[in-house]
Order: sequence, then structure tokens, then C-alpha cells
Amino acid sequence: MYSPEIVFEDVFRIRELQEKKLQELMLYLASHSVFYKERFAAYGINPSAIQALSDLQQIPVTTKEELQLRNWDFCCVPRTEIAEYMSSSGTLGAPVTIALTENDLTRLAYNELNSFQLAGGSAADTYQLMLTLDRQFMAGIAYYMGIRKLGASLVRVGPGAPFLQWATIQRLSPTVIVAVPSFLVKLIEFAEANGIDLNTSSVKSAICIGETIRLPDNTPNRLAKRIQKAWNITLYGTYASTEMQTAFTECEAGSGGHLNPELLIVELLDENNQPVAAGEPGEVTITTLGVEGMPLLRYKTGDICILQEAPCSCGRNSPRLSGVIGRRQQMIKFKGTTLYPPAIYDLLNEIPAIRDYVIELKRSEWDTDEVRLHLDIPEPSESLLTTIREKLRSGLRVIPEILVTSAAEIQALQFPEGGRKPQKLIDHR
Repeated sequence: MYSPEIVFEDVFRIRELQEKKLQELMLYLASHSVFYKERFAAYGINPSAIQALSDLQQIPVTTKEELQLRNWDFCCVPRTEIAEYMSSSGTLGAPVTIALTENDLTRLAYNELNSFQLAGGSAADTYQLMLTLDRQFMAGIAYYMGIRKLGASLVRVGPGAPFLQWATIQRLSPTVIVAVPSFLVKLIEFAEANGIDLNTSSVKSAICIGETIRLPDNTPNRLAKRIQKAWNITLYGTYASTEMQTAFTECEAGSGGHLNPELLIVELLDENNQPVAAGEPGEVTITTLGVEGMPLLRYKTGDICILQEAPCSCGRNSPRLSGVIGRRQQMIKFKGTTLYPPAIYDLLNEIPAIRDYVIELKRSEWDTDEVRLHLDIPEPSESLLTTIREKLRSGLRVIPEILVTSAAEIQALQFPEGGRKPQKLIDHR
């Protein structure tokens, strides 16, 4: 059913495979999707005429708002064929439900099997999962199934609790951990405060989820540097979303997350939904391949990345995505300067005195963006705050409002009721 070696074929063979799967998708949507049947009719699109990847530009994009407002019109199977319901956050408040069939779950496991193999994983490894498997969280169950398919051992510890994580590491000797990279900093701080020698632990590598560890040129960002300065482990970046049911994962070259061309077509578009020039940042727009429950056609994710099409030193010829530069809807216009939250994260992660943080965005009475930084600083002083402001001015050219906030308050902001992963950004605009 799947051909994992396709990534080592030449680009013409990869394109041929994708175009064959695109043709199958178009016919499937025309037969099974209420939303896309209406769209094809409204725009006079003949599904059979979409043959090449370049033909995709004839089709309007699909937005997250459309997926949210007409969620069930995207479902292509009867409820009796749905094996599991997942969800992702919605731009309009309510979550978006993603329905998966049994075959979709098999596809999800295959995707993660490839991801773990890209990151050097094998059946000899033991993985420690530092994330939730409940609350309809697709990533958690995807990692679990991928590890099972890999044949490796795993231990499900869940998020948070550095003491428990280290107790488990010392007791069960995992070789790989799967975690949000900012939580790795907390593990480092706990180890240093409690006399744990990081570099004699069993952990050799970490699969980093939910936050980028690379700058657009693929060099480590400040968060990655902070981790690797203290802990001699290999970091692998990933990028994924619930809607695409697929992940981009780095290989050992660390030069961008590899596309699995069997499972996804990716385009990078500008604000007018036109393809960006090679090497330019654009909005990641995906077309799912082989999805039965809720396939998506030219779906705009909101994430800004750079597509890298040169062959990788690992021998794979599949395109790669840079780390996320920002989200289209999270762009900040502050005092005449355009910012994306990851640029602020990168600066804050470099300052050891800041134990944790949350960025809060609001709209002023003059309809301009306001940026407030909630900082957990165990030993605040005016001289330290002055240093932080100067670092912000140097790195961002502007200085957001700073509020010294307790660890308990930061925790409450990061994990609102029902939250599944730490929330570093609160956008009230």
C-alpha cells in the first residue's frame, strides 16, 4: 500500500506518484464530500481535469474558518465508519473535529513510523512520551501508534512533573524522549537543582514537538542552543497539524522537516494565494493524500515557512519545510514594527533569569496591537528588568510591556481549563 523508498527516487518519480494520488483524491471528493462537490460546481471545476500539481492553482483554497463553520460537510464517510474523533483548536473559538476511519489511523501510524525512522529510531529504542494521550489530541495517539509500529518500547508519563520524568528516566533508561522543547529546559533546570548529571543519563535524543528549534536557515535557535549547551543530546524538529494528519520531521542532517510525498502535497502561498518564489516564506497550504474521513484540498494552515527543494545530504529527494517563522493570523504590528511571536520566544529563551513566560496580545482603543509579556523571574530587580528591556530593544527594535508574574499565575495562563499543551501566546485581538 505504501512505498517508503519513494523519497529516495528522483523528483520526477515523486511528482508522478503525487499526481496519480491527486487524481484519485479529486474523484473521491467529487463523489463523497458535500463541501467540495458544492465548491466544484460553484467554480465550474471538472475534477477529472485536475491532472498535474500545477492544476491545483485552478482550485480556490480552503480556510480554517470554512472547516469550522461547515465541519461535517467535509466528512466523506458515514458515522458508522468513523473509528476515532480528534480535534484541533478553532480560529472562531470552538474546536474543529477531525473524523478518522480505521484506514486513516493506519495512515497516521505509518506517518509516525517514518518520522521516528527519519530521526534515527529503531526497535532497539525506548521512548518516553512527555505529552497527553487524551483530550482528543491527535499527536499523542499518533506517536503511540508509530512507536508500536516501529517495534520499540515506550513509557507514557504524560506532560509536566519534572520529578516524575527524571524518576522514570533513572528507573527505565529511555533512549529517546518526545516533548515540547521548552519543557526540556525545565528538565534541565530540575536536574541542575537536584544534582542529576544530565550527560550520564540514558537519553540520547529528543523529538521536539509543538515549538520550533530552528531559525529559517536551519541553524539552531536560542531555545535549541540553551538545551544543547547543557545536555549533549540530538534534537529533532517536527512540524504537524491535526488537519493534515501528517508530520514533517527532521533527519540527522537537521536541515528541515521532510515531506512524506505519499501522504501530502504542500504549497507555499502568498497573501493573494499565489505560489511564492523559491526560498521565500509563504503560508503552508496542504492537500491530503490517502485520507478517507476528512480529506482536505488546498487547506491553508496559517503557518509561515520556507520550502527547501534541494536534495538533502541524507539522500532523500523529498522537499523539506523550515521551522515555523510565525502564523499568518498572529502577525503583530507593534509601534510600526512587524513581529511574529517566535521572534519574541527566541529572545526570552536566551535569558536564564526568565524561568517561564506568556505573551499576551490585545487591541488598544486606537485599534493598534499591544504586547504584554508575563515573565516568571524568581529574583527580579530593576537592573535585571533594564537588561531585559535592552535585549528586547536590540532584538526586536521595540520594547513590549513587562509584567513580573508568579509561577502559579504563569501556569494558570499556560494551561486554561481543558488545555492539552502549554499556551505561550494569548491573543485577545
